[in-house]
Amino acid sequence: MSPKGAIMICGHGSRDDRAVSQFNNMVEQMKQTHFADYDVESGFLEFAHPILRDGFEKLKARGHKKIYALPGMLFAAGHVKNDLPSEVNNFDHENPDITVKFGRDLAIDPKLLRASADRIEEALATADDSIERKDTLLMVVGRGTNDPDANSNVYKVARMLQEGMGFGRVEVSYSGVAHPRVNAGLREAMKLGYKRVVVFPYFLFVGILIDRIYSHTDEVAAEFPDVEFIKASYLADHPLVLESFAERLAEIDTGDNNMNCQLCKYREQIIGYEGDVATPQVGHHHHVMGIGTDGHGHSHDHGHGHSHGHSHGHSHGHSHGHSHSHDHGHHHHDHGHDHGHSHSHGHSHAHDHDHGTTEKTGK
Repeated sequence: MSPKGAIMICGHGSRDDRAVSQFNNMVEQMKQTHFADYDVESGFLEFAHPILRDGFEKLKARGHKKIYALPGMLFAAGHVKNDLPSEVNNFDHENPDITVKFGRDLAIDPKLLRASADRIEEALATADDSIERKDTLLMVVGRGTNDPDANSNVYKVARMLQEGMGFGRVEVSYSGVAHPRVNAGLREAMKLGYKRVVVFPYFLFVGILIDRIYSHTDEVAAEFPDVEFIKASYLADHPLVLESFAERLAEIDTGDNNMNCQLCKYREQIIGYEGDVATPQVGHHHHVMGIGTDGHGHSHDHGHGHSHGHSHGHSHGHSHGHSHSHDHGHHHHDHGHDHGHSHSHGHSHAHDHDHGTTEKTGK
């Protein structure tokens, strides 16, 4: 058994076999490099196999008593705030002799910004040298969710790339759920008069949504033949992406693992989302868990990033339900009884995701 414990890398999952393959390749690289001293398994929240529970059970069968669970996702929207913790909590509750520590999303990170810049520079290397950077518009494309905090992070990434790389303008669009969508955003951007547009998908892996982004780019490019459109690659297994994953593991034990909850719609009264505060915590991924891949025809727009009903405590009457710290073994019940536990960790406000150092207590 590995002396440092076990790691469970939690993937989103896809019906696109290419995305599944790229995720698995990244996991294999991590096993050989940054996680060589650990026993590593992986699984998917949706569509693909193995499902998350399979990976956890394999680590359990090999005798591990401490498991680090790392989300393989860029931002903390519904999946990271609710669905992944729900899966971890279920396993945690059923195995009181195992400590599960849950890491945070990759988030906005200097290494990921440098990796993004590399992907954009790679695309520009093939472009016409006669058009200057100041005459180029950068379109950063995010996944798109119903979580305004996650959507706003795409704007911060975009602004930092613009200022750091010297683009004349930056705009943001989304592949689904949020607006503007890529084609609409590009058409609006055309009104600004830039000679070149670089479309950069801020995504980890290929898939149907990447295909859609590039298809929408081609669609608008055909309408504006005098503008140069360049399609940059997504992040994929850039070495700095792998380093960011490794940092998320280190943060779990150093105590720097908290997610930013200041603008979480499940905790605070965010304008336009007031009704989402303290909604019951229920997972919305079970209907697609492990149903398989098909590589076509599924938009992945079905409610990812939807409200996901995080209780953030407080549909239940105890003061700090669902911290997602995975330290009580019962964080995901949405039933209204108070469970007889005080959970009074000093916060009475409703948030299911202190996403802290996620270690069980009372062991």
